[in-house]
Amino acid sequence: MLNDTPDPSQSPESLGPMPIELSARVKNLPPYLFGKINALKAEKRRAGDDVIDLGMGNPTDPPEQWVIDKLCEAAQDARNHRYSVAQGIDNLRREVARRYQARFGVTLDPDHEVVTTIGSKEGFSHMCLALLGPGDTALVPAPTFPIHAHAVALANANVIALDITEPERFLRNVAEMCTHLYPRPKVLVLNFPHNPTATVVEPAFFEEVVALARRFRFAVIHDFAYGDIGFDGYDPPSFLAAKGASDVGCEFTTMSKGYNMAGWRVGFAAGNRAMIAALKSIKGYYDYGLFQAVQIAAIVALRHGEEARKAQVAEYRKRRDVMIDSLRRVGWAVPRPKAGMFVWAPIPEPWRSRMGSIDLAMKLIEEADVAVSPGRGFGEAGEGFLRLALVENDQRLRQAVRQIGRCLKPEAVDA
Repeated sequence: MLNDTPDPSQSPESLGPMPIELSARVKNLPPYLFGKINALKAEKRRAGDDVIDLGMGNPTDPPEQWVIDKLCEAAQDARNHRYSVAQGIDNLRREVARRYQARFGVTLDPDHEVVTTIGSKEGFSHMCLALLGPGDTALVPAPTFPIHAHAVALANANVIALDITEPERFLRNVAEMCTHLYPRPKVLVLNFPHNPTATVVEPAFFEEVVALARRFRFAVIHDFAYGDIGFDGYDPPSFLAAKGASDVGCEFTTMSKGYNMAGWRVGFAAGNRAMIAALKSIKGYYDYGLFQAVQIAAIVALRHGEEARKAQVAEYRKRRDVMIDSLRRVGWAVPRPKAGMFVWAPIPEPWRSRMGSIDLAMKLIEEADVAVSPGRGFGEAGEGFLRLALVENDQRLRQAVRQIGRCLKPEAVDA
């Protein structure tokens, strides 16, 4: 009989490191496809290379100075350094409800239909824990923003990805899945304006979603992270504005994009009371909420920041045009997005046939000093594309395209 009792004559150091058995949910996570690019970017910057980073939707513009001043003022109040509450302070939730009423005509009860989250990503992940478990299935858009699939997987549920680039076909596919799959999908994840493809929808789309949700009895989670950024007269619609939406689902918003508060991690969930209550319950075990000074500054930003938000949208529109026009001048046929802060660029020939999007992204950072997101990082449906973030100023965007053009097509004219 084997004896697993350690020999007391041996020191702990001599036994070597003890193997740690990780959970299946961690073991089943795929490799982080952006990790290699991020590591090379850091290495090149340490070496002094000027890498233009268009890989992440990480705003480089600061929040309004008066928002920062309010944060500093609130941080001087000793009362704000105590634990807050996981659901967010009352006045911030009320301000979110006021904003929904003013922008979308949606009436929300701030006590039962709104919760503050630590960015929309945290809230989405915890909502998946609240709704999903082993044997459940969620339908997600493809290409897929990674957390939309991985949060489902971390909840031990199944993921089915459906092409999102043609919204009406997407709805037909949802109906087909719900008709023939047993057990039926429990959750439908939506994301408009879509990351990474910038696909957009009109309000009628959400009316159809509500009808499908009622018919097939699934819950809807709409990630509205880019809802603040629309161009050329297009104003992204809220899912909650559809009649009956709060009966079947919820929506996540964030202050990261339109208010340039990405690092502040201020997000919100709003909508269905049962879903919001479940998220509050999960969060009550996991966290004590945001630093209260951040929440107070967020109230001021929501209350007085609409003109600043519109100015930021105008800045993103200008950058979009610079990026699209520059890419077209070097031979890239790229559609002009109507919303969001990304350009979803089809890789031109001969490079599309010559190498995959990950290898091409590595080539661009190694030889052109430009970091981009490979489409493959958003699942198989993203292969053949690169995602470029509109987070640099006009001059830097033009420079990035010049460097891309020279790298891939030496005879290309300057952008």
